[in-house]
Amino acid sequence: MSRTSLLVSFLLAAVVVVSAPMALAANDVTPSISVSGEGEASVAPDMAVLTLTVTREGETAREALSANNSAMQQVLAAMRERGIADRDLQTSNFSIQPRYTQPETTSSGARPAPQIDGYTVRNGLTVRVRDLAALGEIIDQSVSLGVNEGGGVKFTNADPAKTIEQARINAVKDAMGRAEVLARAAGVKTGKILKLSEQFSRPRPAPMMRASNLAEAGSVPMAAGENSYSITVQLSVAIEQ
Repeated sequence: MSRTSLLVSFLLAAVVVVSAPMALAANDVTPSISVSGEGEASVAPDMAVLTLTVTREGETAREALSANNSAMQQVLAAMRERGIADRDLQTSNFSIQPRYTQPETTSSGARPAPQIDGYTVRNGLTVRVRDLAALGEIIDQSVSLGVNEGGGVKFTNADPAKTIEQARINAVKDAMGRAEVLARAAGVKTGKILKLSEQFSRPRPAPMMRASNLAEAGSVPMAAGENSYSITVQLSVAIEQ
């Protein structure tokens, strides 16, 4: 047999030897149970985010802007007097827009182009209110000082880390419990964890209301309720043989 033939035979034998363990490994699939788990934890909000807008109109842009500036300055001054820090005040969605009218169609049937008959200035303000007891009064005072649009309120938490951690723990416990139920139903036992991953969900308002979070009488009534944070996890555990 020639040297070339011997070399080819040796390489083929090596391929067979190496491929056999690889084939065995590919077929060695660990039996497992895969489930999802859900966990939730709730906490009363400790902060509210207000969206307030001052809108003013005028025959000229200058006139509308001056009227808007005057009202917004009073609103900002009132916020600071209430102890709201500058870091919790942010201007948003400022705009100056012309206001158009459509002249009547002429006797010849021609339709004239729209004409500017004034201007509208909007100045939005986002306010983080950390004293929820004062929330209703702040909204009421803002309207008295010139806020005439917006008014959106979002209750949130400055630091929800501990609540989210508890939701995560609850989700893992839920997943482990589901896996154990399936294992018992199948007459087997759960083994080591093969895979664990999570999905985080944004907070959503819970229906529970707390009387202590209602604004004082005489101001805008507010109910803060609770924020719920939810976590979903994917779990895969081995089945003990």
